[in-house]
Amino acid sequence: MQNQSKDPLHGITLKAIVEKLVNFYGFDILGELIPIKSFTSNPSIKSSLTFLRKTDWARKKVEDLYIKSIPKFPEN
Repeated sequence: MQNQSKDPLHGITLKAIVEKLVNFYGFDILGELIPIKSFTSNPSIKSSLTFLRKTDWARKKVEDLYIKSIPKFPEN
């Protein structure tokens, strides 16, 4: 019997979360959903990760959006 975490964020990196959201929404829509500079002004994965690793409230918003978006993601 295997114990699997019910936490949808278990085992996924912040980089994977951001990449999945950017691939699904694009930076334009992501910047509208979560208005932070690293999504709206000269956006990049690298700048977003740097900001999110330092800013708990923004990381929480990104993680929450990821959890809400899981059912919408196409199956890989």
